[in-house]
Amino acid sequence: MARASYRSSDVDLMARMMRAEAEGEGKQGMLYVGNVIVNRLTANCLDFRNLRTIPQVIYQVQGGNYSFEAVQKGNVFYQRARESERRLARQNLEFWRQHPGKYALWYFNPYAPCPPTWYDQPFAGQFKNHCYYEPQPGTCEGVYTG
Repeated sequence: MARASYRSSDVDLMARMMRAEAEGEGKQGMLYVGNVIVNRLTANCLDFRNLRTIPQVIYQVQGGNYSFEAVQKGNVFYQRARESERRLARQNLEFWRQHPGKYALWYFNPYAPCPPTWYDQPFAGQFKNHCYYEPQPGTCEGVYTG
């Protein structure tokens, strides 16, 4: 059973986001970003309540800005998805989850060492330039079961 329901247009959108956010970190880095996207979709907690579709996750606005920087900057995000990224997106939607993005709801590139917390959320791990953060224990059970 898939981790989340999706359509082919969702796969394309997610593939574009994964590429735009982590192409420089290879397939593994793109898969971690995909984990965060699916985790936000299934979590239904904290800043990610009532997100029911991939477009709602990708185009979510928080504090006046899009949650994903690539939506605002546009560059790679607005290019067509390639089959290799679509394959990775389908993997995330169907089954793929690994540490440090396994339960992460946030990631960013600090251009420095990863801080131990990000907006009071604990550091889960790092892959190349991106730091991944999970919700505080007991605050977001949906991310662990989704």
